[in-house]
Amino acid sequence: MNDTKELHFSNSVIAVPLLFVLSLWVVFWLEVKLGIRFSNYGIYPQQLSGLRGVLLSPFIHGDIAHLYNNSLPLLVLLAALRYFYKEDTFWVIGLGIISSGLITWIIGRPSYHIGASGLIYVLVSFIFFKGVKSKHYRLVALSLFVVMVYGGLVWYIFPSVQSHISWEGHLGGFITGFVFSFIFKSVSVNNDRKYEWEQEDYDPSQDRFMQHFDEKGNFIELPEQTTTGEVEVTYDFKPKETED
Repeated sequence: MNDTKELHFSNSVIAVPLLFVLSLWVVFWLEVKLGIRFSNYGIYPQQLSGLRGVLLSPFIHGDIAHLYNNSLPLLVLLAALRYFYKEDTFWVIGLGIISSGLITWIIGRPSYHIGASGLIYVLVSFIFFKGVKSKHYRLVALSLFVVMVYGGLVWYIFPSVQSHISWEGHLGGFITGFVFSFIFKSVSVNNDRKYEWEQEDYDPSQDRFMQHFDEKGNFIELPEQTTTGEVEVTYDFKPKETED
């Protein structure tokens, strides 16, 4: 189904990212408070016990720097997802975690893969490709913003010289977001609005701007437009009140 709606801000645009990121910090706080590590609950590829990490790994982080580096992009990207693609928000998050996690489980190296970076790649990929496909100026602008801010992430979907980075999770997230941009059809903005020159009855000869160009496309100066006719000016007169 292809829904077109006008964008509008709601509290969930802030609440959804905050609650999700807060859950990550709560898990990390529990690790510190209880003095235990949840890393063994991450994705361990090609082992049945490692499948539990498909759902759990996004909530587990190695240290506070790892958690902090994932928190900021999640806040921005989840807010953008909720605002521009409201109907798809929870599907993209839920299925994105599962799909990217399964890909990681299939192709990953024999080690525990943890962190929410896979979901970040899902969001970056989905928002970018979805915006480009929509051809709506707001969504294309959002795609360009994602490229400018997070475009450098693309290098981390390839086997990295840094062995501690799960490029498999990044690649899984990138592929998932790309596929989702074709699967999910809803659009949160009205793409039916047409400019004057897109109307069927548009006549370029009556357009003041187009009149500045001749048949060869050369710019020409037009004489200044003047208006003639009588101008009627009306004044209201209110006599000054006299004192008794």
